[in-house]
Amino acid sequence: MAVKKGDFVRLVQESFTDSVEALASDPRLPPYVFEGKGVIVDLRGDYAQVKFPVPTPNIWLRLDQLAVV
Repeated sequence: MAVKKGDFVRLVQESFTDSVEALASDPRLPPYVFEGKGVIVDLRGDYAQVKFPVPTPNIWLRLDQLAVV
């Protein structure tokens, strides 16, 4: 998947479940992460920094766990 800064994405639950990132995070992620749209604000290697339109910090997610919307 070729993504760039400014693309809208969502987290794919099937790809995230049981990943290293999921094991290092709170297992009770809010629904907006999977159902809403976040925007990519930075890219580094295999990771993207995603900002969601809610008052929460940006999060880093693996590119293969994201779907462009």
